[in-house]
Amino acid sequence: MERKSVTCRELIAFIAEYLEGTLAADTRALFERHLTNCPSCREYLSSYRVTMVLANEVLERTADDVPEELVQAILERRP
Repeated sequence: MERKSVTCRELIAFIAEYLEGTLAADTRALFERHLTNCPSCREYLSSYRVTMVLANEVLERTADDVPEELVQAILERRP
């Protein structure tokens, strides 16, 4: 039996593959059809994209960008 839709829960499970472009063509079509009809999932996808951009920006920073006082404060509080 051929699937005709995906649920919100399935959309969330597939979101990384969707953004990476690795989602199978048939599933991608179902995913995009769901997005067309579900404003909540469109908003979730939008916030997911923003989160990924911000996370990548943080990861690109080097240890040199962190003030020495902050590093020392963290080290002093470690158990």
